[in-house]
Amino acid sequence: MIGNLKPLELLLIIAVIALLFGAKKLPDMARSLGKSARILKSEARAMKKDGESAQTPQAPADAAPQTAPRTIAAAPGDVQGARPLTEPNHSVQS
Repeated sequence: MIGNLKPLELLLIIAVIALLFGAKKLPDMARSLGKSARILKSEARAMKKDGESAQTPQAPADAAPQTAPRTIAAAPGDVQGARPLTEPNHSVQS
């Protein structure tokens, strides 16, 4: 029976099966795809902005560079576990 089916017919059957059994997961998959597209778009804009700023002249060397606060890194994607790093206070109070 499967030998008589053309590739387009097989693709149509697989698509119908996927829609029937995967209908509950389709909205989640579409939402995830949309989020990924937005992230990709924002990263592309950021890369373009970085490329444009690299072509502009740099700030004078005597200007103090701004540093971001140091943090203790947590597991990738775990924003709850990351916390600011406090420098140890070596002064002893009595």
